[in-house]
Amino acid sequence: MRKPTIQDVARRAGVGVGTVSRVLNNHVAVKGVTRETVLKAIADLEYTPNPHARRIAGGKSYTISVLLPMLTTEFYTRLLDGLEAAFQEARYDVAIFPLLDRSRLERYLGSHTLAYQADGLVMATYNLTTLFHERRMRTQQPTVLVDAYTDNVDCAYMDNVTGGRLAGEYASSLPGAVYAIWVETELDQLFTTRVFEDRRSGFLDATKRAGREVSGEFITSFDTLAARNTAASLLDELRATPGGLPATVFASADLLAGAVLDEAHARGIKVGEELRIIGFDDQPWAAARGLTTLHQPVESMGYEAAQLLLSRLNGHRGPPRARRFEPTLVRRETA
Repeated sequence: MRKPTIQDVARRAGVGVGTVSRVLNNHVAVKGVTRETVLKAIADLEYTPNPHARRIAGGKSYTISVLLPMLTTEFYTRLLDGLEAAFQEARYDVAIFPLLDRSRLERYLGSHTLAYQADGLVMATYNLTTLFHERRMRTQQPTVLVDAYTDNVDCAYMDNVTGGRLAGEYASSLPGAVYAIWVETELDQLFTTRVFEDRRSGFLDATKRAGREVSGEFITSFDTLAARNTAASLLDELRATPGGLPATVFASADLLAGAVLDEAHARGIKVGEELRIIGFDDQPWAAARGLTTLHQPVESMGYEAAQLLLSRLNGHRGPPRARRFEPTLVRRETA
């Protein structure tokens, strides 16, 4: 039995082949009723487009490049889930390019790099457009920034100032000293991301307004061992300080909060009583561990960023747009 063709879909839906092609490419110039009719015909016939023919006919790669700092954290896994959900709906493939460190970033700054041969580009957390211009990079393809704000390209971002403020207000309402742990990576030395800077700004503003002093601030990386060592240093300081407990720790990412939680349990410290822990992310495991944290709609942010980019690929020519998402405080046993 032969495989159904695009002509078969067109006949069944009662439309032209061009209309079917526009539906497959998620083009905006297709009426909703017509789109549904074509999609039903595709489902009924179990039609699968030939990706090679599609690329040749459209003169496009139907690939999106995603540049992100790393692959090993749950945050970026969730962000990719949101991005890929939207791109798969539009039948685009995703190519992932992790930055990781200075040397890899340098390689990606070459205009010959495969990352820039895609139809569109997603930059996660770090706005590389200034580096593009410095290197005279080929950047004519549509670009979107996700997990950070910029005014020169489309972006979908989390309001981290508000998230930090919510954490600061809640920490200030709890008894005992207040501490905080922030994240810094090698990439932060190369160019600026405001994610943790904004969380810190909101947090310190809220504690100041509440008349509370932050007794100590610690910095670590997105590395499990480094986070655990930082947690140990913080708890060592609490133990060495007269009246150090009870205390509250705001860990600006759940990965860090988990390290503090593990180290506290290993030392027999009563979490939720002697030590209160507030995280940021609301990762899938946070509820099971009773972690009080700031919930981020990460998948929704990724999905919206992808939709902004797809609209550019479908012909939108307006000024840069920004989509703002706001964290919410989720109270659980750790605080």
